Amino acid sequence: MDVILLERVAKLGQMGEVVSVKEGYARNYLLPQKKALRANESNLKAFETQKAQLEAQNLETKAEADKMGEKLAGQQFVVIRSASDSGALYGSVTTRDAADAATADGFTIDRKQVALSRPIKELGLHTVHVVLHPEVEVDITLNVARSVEEAELQASGKSIQELAAEEEAAAEFEIAELFDDIGAAQLDDLEEAPAETGGDAPVEDAGDSEDGDKTA
Repeated sequence: MDVILLERVAKLGQMGEVVSVKEGYARNYLLPQKKALRANESNLKAFETQKAQLEAQNLETKAEADKMGEKLAGQQFVVIRSASDSGALYGSVTTRDAADAATADGFTIDRKQVALSRPIKELGLHTVHVVLHPEVEVDITLNVARSVEEAELQASGKSIQELAAEEEAAAEFEIAELFDDIGAAQLDDLEEAPAETGGDAPVEDAGDSEDGDKTA
């Protein structure tokens, strides 16, 4: 199907271009989203009369997107999710989650503007593409963690694997200290054992005792 693009469409063309697309793509996306018109004689004439207005509107919306993009680009947003010790999420982070996280921090983003190259199914820092305008795109980072504290550690550059390794090392150190304390306590008990019994009292010589009796 041939359509007239009413705005720039990535990997397809610029505003005003007539391009051939699959009918399903046109019916399900381009036409209902008002990104294109069917390429027929009446629509071509209508586009020519509206071209100047469409271009002016495009410049205005692009300028607004540029301003927002300058503030949004490079921002990091925290998304708290449950996950296993290995870092696998119980579920996944969606485009809606990304939009909600950005909106919670004062940026108005629609989930349709968020482009995920693949589902986010693990903890960590994930780069996400945001299309603010057909000609304005920026990247943000989603910091997916199990807690705010974990998110802060990840933001400092530590991966979930490093955090797990640190926790394991800390646990091993605590166990080692516990065994050291137990060993030291047992050693103290052994050293104190003779003192507790008071030692053996001097035993009188049996002969001396008998002599004493005789003299008495």
